[in-house]
Amino acid sequence: MEAKKYLITGGAGFLGINLARFLLKKGQKVRILDLASFDYPEKNNVEALVGDTRDKSDVDKAMDGIDIVVHTAAALPLYSKKDIYSTEVDGTKNVLESARRRNVDRFIHISSTAVYGIPDHHPIYENDKLQGVGPYGEAKILAERICEEARKRGLRVTILRPKSFVGPERLGVFALFYDWVSTGHGFPMIGNGKNRYQLLDVEDLCEAIWLSATLPKEKTNGVFNIGAKEFATMREDYQAVLDRAGYGKKIIGFPASLMIWTLRFLELLKLSPLYRWVYETAGKDSFVSVEKAERILGFRPKYSNKEALVRNYEWYLANVDKFKGQTGVSHRVPWKQGILKIAKHFF
Repeated sequence: MEAKKYLITGGAGFLGINLARFLLKKGQKVRILDLASFDYPEKNNVEALVGDTRDKSDVDKAMDGIDIVVHTAAALPLYSKKDIYSTEVDGTKNVLESARRRNVDRFIHISSTAVYGIPDHHPIYENDKLQGVGPYGEAKILAERICEEARKRGLRVTILRPKSFVGPERLGVFALFYDWVSTGHGFPMIGNGKNRYQLLDVEDLCEAIWLSATLPKEKTNGVFNIGAKEFATMREDYQAVLDRAGYGKKIIGFPASLMIWTLRFLELLKLSPLYRWVYETAGKDSFVSVEKAERILGFRPKYSNKEALVRNYEWYLANVDKFKGQTGVSHRVPWKQGILKIAKHFF
């Protein structure tokens, strides 16, 4: 297969580095556009540009000579509402318009299952109602609408809606869980943990992106849910990490309503890193149908929830000394635990 040139927006992030590595192994050419510098070992094998998707000149410079765009750049829920909307909406519009003007072959937009909000049924299908919770979910819906308009104007656009994904380089909220587990603590869960909450390994997401980039265009010009095929209950899946740690600790369930009201209060006081969509969905079923991606794209996820979580945990153990003391609001660094760091001592 002839090598194509890929532009990954947000390429210095968790998904970006995993996708860059995946594409390089496939013999493809990779250009990165990100506000952050690309400081990984692969930096000599990619063309890394520091820039902002909200700046049209930065986007146009990055778009020259590109065959396929994978738009992953996003401001996560812990960012300000202004940054979320400007990045998700204005940034997406800039990247789409630049790609269309340059007749880019394909555009792959990484959306989120956050566009479904808190649904009243499962599994969730691609044609179900979109009702984003909070600025992040709302902005993701608006970004998808901009993608649909670009598709009507002739651009080939794949929209992927992945479940929360984990794997090498993933920190963020999962670093909180891994920190507790690796230091011999149990872990609290919102509710009894009997709900089913689907995750996704980042390698499987990279495979879905590759399929979207290489299959016939008429197959890929649509919207697809992407998630693990095998998943059990929250309690079972997360207990697999505690079992791997070997301290004999357990997942401990708490009444959902009590936990949610407590976390709402702590969030209001800025004492907790958890935001509404995380804690209000954590005790409920949350899984999508991947049947459409299986049928049309031939998507076959390699990892179960348990395998993805344990794989991410093992990467965490191997690299924990590199990010000790670091905190932030992206997936690349651990989120500040706030008052939850004190709560850890009770488990």
